[in-house]
Amino acid sequence: MQSGYYSSAAGMVTQFNRLDTIANNLANVNTAGFKEDNLIIGDFMRLYKEARDELPNANQTKEAAQFLNRAMNKAPQVVDAYTDFSLGVMQKSDNPLDVALSKEGLFFLVKTPEGLRLSRDGTFTKDDEGKLVTKQGYEVLPSDYLISNQPITFNEGDSAIEIDKNGQILTNVPNSMMLNQVNRLFIAQPDNINLLKKEGDGLYRYDGEGGAEGLVSLDESEAVLQGFVEKSNVNAVKMMTQLIETNRLVGMYQKAMDTQMNDMNRDAIEKLAKKS
Repeated sequence: MQSGYYSSAAGMVTQFNRLDTIANNLANVNTAGFKEDNLIIGDFMRLYKEARDELPNANQTKEAAQFLNRAMNKAPQVVDAYTDFSLGVMQKSDNPLDVALSKEGLFFLVKTPEGLRLSRDGTFTKDDEGKLVTKQGYEVLPSDYLISNQPITFNEGDSAIEIDKNGQILTNVPNSMMLNQVNRLFIAQPDNINLLKKEGDGLYRYDGEGGAEGLVSLDESEAVLQGFVEKSNVNAVKMMTQLIETNRLVGMYQKAMDTQMNDMNRDAIEKLAKKS
């Protein structure tokens, strides 16, 4: 058995997965609120040691040996994936409906056809009914939504809209320069940020107890910036460096596979033919 061939093949597959992740990060380098994804790469033996207590046979038995392919002991594998939730650059837009969150771990609550979801993308707008919505048309929800089930809606006469650092929304009193508080943004802070799952369109599903419906809105987040957009936290230079590195590794693994399968086999056949 040519164990080197299997290790090289596993390494190539791992780098293909890494390429997909890097390409997705680069594709979203200009996506507001996007958070960089990363992979953790380990080896088969470590994975086996972590999971062997859950195997159906005792580790010492002959039957248990079928779960351990010793040719794959050091083959690289994707152990886990994680998202870097660090802040992106805050870019001033002067659009009153652009809202950014200046602290990590905070999210807006939005309503989608699949249910309540979290988002960091605060590039909001108004739909034809005056509702505050995301670019995709999902309703941006107020702090009392879980009680009132009502969205954030503006009147035609609301020419001035201000949002303070705690997400309070104020609009002008008709025929007056005075402002009146009409609502507050739902600013959520999940207890365990590792339970967030990306679903596309800048949305996250929260798999914690009770889901997004079990979250509580922060009254004093002191993190809301009106007229700003949080840019992606993807470092394009770092991603391009990783892309080049990964492409080179794929080439190296491919050459190693070719050496194992062709050159070594040919050499072995020629030597055996001479002896016979």
